[in-house]
Amino acid sequence: MNIHKSAEDYLEMILMLQKEKGFARSVDIALSLSVSKPSVSVAMKKLRENGYILMDAENLITLTEPGQAIAERMYRRHTVLTEMLVRLGVNEVTAREDACKIEHDLSDESFAAIEKHINLYR
Repeated sequence: MNIHKSAEDYLEMILMLQKEKGFARSVDIALSLSVSKPSVSVAMKKLRENGYILMDAENLITLTEPGQAIAERMYRRHTVLTEMLVRLGVNEVTAREDACKIEHDLSDESFAAIEKHINLYR
């Protein structure tokens, strides 16, 4: 899966909005990521063309199977890394922001070790 960081962020946000609201719309994505509506439109077009999302007649966004897999991977990384940082004493806001930066670049091997360590203390 070779996909840009920004695309991973969009897919993850779609998943988060679906979990929170039951649906995802471009306007909600723009608000949540603090980006412009035109930027979201361009990104959604690319994600749709690459087979990661579907948009219905009401402009509700649905993740395809490949899009769902990427979104879930990024969401899992984000939540585990946030939890690790909070446990280390980082305030939750900073931990979430830092986790978002780390989640894209961390190797699978390092993430698996962190996740295993976190799971030992749950």
